[in-house]
Amino acid sequence: MKTTNHDLAPKKIDPRGLPQRFWMLLYGVAVVFLGSCSLVPAKTFETRQSDTQAPKTIESNQPNPGIVPPPILSSSEDPNFVVKVVQQVGPAVVRIDSSRTITSRVPDEFNDPFFRRFFGDATPQPRQRVERGSGSGFIINSSGQIVTNSHVVDGADRVTVTLKDGRTFDGKVLGEDPVTDVATIKIDANNLPTLSVGNSDALQPGEAVIAIGNPLGLNNTVTSGIISATGRSSSDIGASDKRVDYIQTDAAINPGNSGGPLLNVRGQVIAMNTAIIRGAQGLGFAIPINTVQKIAQQLIATGKVDHPYLGVQMVTLTPENKERIKNIAGDRLNITADDGVLLVEIVPRSPASVAGLRVGDVIKSINSQPVTKIEEVQKLVENSKIGTKLPIQVERNGQIVQLGIQPAALPARREG
Repeated sequence: MKTTNHDLAPKKIDPRGLPQRFWMLLYGVAVVFLGSCSLVPAKTFETRQSDTQAPKTIESNQPNPGIVPPPILSSSEDPNFVVKVVQQVGPAVVRIDSSRTITSRVPDEFNDPFFRRFFGDATPQPRQRVERGSGSGFIINSSGQIVTNSHVVDGADRVTVTLKDGRTFDGKVLGEDPVTDVATIKIDANNLPTLSVGNSDALQPGEAVIAIGNPLGLNNTVTSGIISATGRSSSDIGASDKRVDYIQTDAAINPGNSGGPLLNVRGQVIAMNTAIIRGAQGLGFAIPINTVQKIAQQLIATGKVDHPYLGVQMVTLTPENKERIKNIAGDRLNITADDGVLLVEIVPRSPASVAGLRVGDVIKSINSQPVTKIEEVQKLVENSKIGTKLPIQVERNGQIVQLGIQPAALPARREG
């Protein structure tokens, strides 16, 4: 997955008003679509001898008795725990190769009779090229269901899956969800090894982790490190088009690791490796396995995921942002609130537009839950239901206004 850095420099303002994309260029944070998925049963993810019980309670003389991280080394005596994990789970990690045919379009001018008089049969013809890519994935069901990143198979004409034992299968894409960057694939095979599933909600910074994948075409590569942070928002890493709270790790992740598993010391998959920040070292990001499970279940069942959608762009209101807006917008935008989430664009005919939300409104609460950051708005909308009215409170010109917005399904992505 590509990550981008937005231009933070102010842009020239049209004196006739504030341009729609001014805010995104000024602040580098803009959320157009707000996505979510509902919880579904996780039975399709097969489980194998997974140790999912809570750790034993530590003695009362130890600090923070309520927080018990898992042991880094098995019984504090096994320095080769990585070897054991790799031997245990390696056969369930696969390589995924994809290809798609790109056809270049002939400019319309060459179809004009005037040009044909001169070029005749020499008129340029559409040209085709094949784009190839590779990534990783892991088996979630012994009957051949596999998960990977959406960007690994996006638009692919052909997908092939190679197992660790060398067998290769044609893969069928069951569904893709670009909003969370999760995809599912099916191969015609049975009795395959699968991964045990951990609980990504219980992770803590400092835990040891292992990544397995096929970076840069180097199959079955193993790297290890720790969890550096949890709950990194999509805007934190410059991927504002995604709707994921990422796990950050310093385990080496490179192109080709996408879609591979991030594992804990017990060999349970706790996340799917997905992104790096270009030019950075020791910064890798993975999608929590709890999110992967929920999305994969819907893709397997229906081939798609419906995400609640409001149709707004917004920015967290801080004293610095408020001052910059005041200096640039002058009296064209009257912002009296000191905190909250400022709406800077409303998509025409969107649920937000229909509900009466306006540019300059500051969201104070959603469904009676106070909000001060765009990430909080995203999570509340993600947990809402399509078609069910969502109470929203905004501050407008110093007055509190109560509105009801009915989220719609996120419009399908159109290929550019």
